[in-house]
Amino acid sequence: MSAGSILRALTPLGWLAAAATALALGFVLLGGLGFRWDPLNLQHKRLEAARTQAQDATAVAAAQADARRIETEGAAAQARRVDHYHHMTGTADRATTAAVAQARSAVDADHPLETRRADRLRDHDGQLCRIAPALDGCAGAAGLAGGGDTPVHAGDPAG
Repeated sequence: MSAGSILRALTPLGWLAAAATALALGFVLLGGLGFRWDPLNLQHKRLEAARTQAQDATAVAAAQADARRIETEGAAAQARRVDHYHHMTGTADRATTAAVAQARSAVDADHPLETRRADRLRDHDGQLCRIAPALDGCAGAAGLAGGGDTPVHAGDPAG
């Protein structure tokens, strides 16, 4: 059978199938050669969506990295404040322990507050104020001694 006799024998449905086959074969060949037909520009839209998503992911990662950095700095600052607090309380405890031992072993420990004893207490208060000037009763403090208590004076028998 020749090609002419085959073409004459095709019915309209056969012609339609042959045209569809030729068209599909043409698309496959052109696609293999790199030809792309995108009348709605879908590939460009997908590319822009992917770029936007990548930029958003980069921004989120940068924000999370900044948050971790700030958390690390905050933890280091908090550790420094805790160390400073422990150092201050240890120094205050040592000064208080020495003052208590000296006051208990003093000759006048059982007598009412006298000038020498008041001087020792003032010296101890001075040491505490040098260690932590923000303590109540110190020159740099905002409140009264003892958080509102009245301070003890040298001639006061309550001391």
